[in-house]
Amino acid sequence: MWKSALAAAVVATSAALAQAQELKIGYVNSERVLREAAPAKAAQVKLEAEFGRREKELADLAQRLKAASERLEKEAPTLSEAERQRRQRELVEQDREFQRRRREFQEDLNQRKNEELAAVLERANRVIKQIFEQEKYDLILQEVVMAGPRVDITKKVIDALNNGK
Repeated sequence: MWKSALAAAVVATSAALAQAQELKIGYVNSERVLREAAPAKAAQVKLEAEFGRREKELADLAQRLKAASERLEKEAPTLSEAERQRRQRELVEQDREFQRRRREFQEDLNQRKNEELAAVLERANRVIKQIFEQEKYDLILQEVVMAGPRVDITKKVIDALNNGK
């Protein structure tokens, strides 16, 4: 009785192994795609062009604030109490405005980054689907703990994206 159960288990295991060997599995490293693919690089250049001027303005404003703060610190001993307080209030108000503008800049930049990232990922997913269908994969994974080079199709995806597919 137990021999027939053991034989059935061996047959089932052998069948499962035979099926597993026939599976065609691929893996895509999404981070690498977003680092190396031409559309991802183009999105980065686009964002830098779009936000570069605002970033420079913020850096200049921060530099002016720092200089004004240092000037006040240096001149404080010679200023009247009223003048010192007035200039401190101005600095606090300017700093508040700077912080507000910096927050708005960061929010706008993050929103645009997410939009550009979504567009690149959408294109990458279309390419992955094409590869899946054309090369008859059974499974393509994007997030894994470990994957060997035999199943890594990341370069195929990057090449397809770079070729405008």
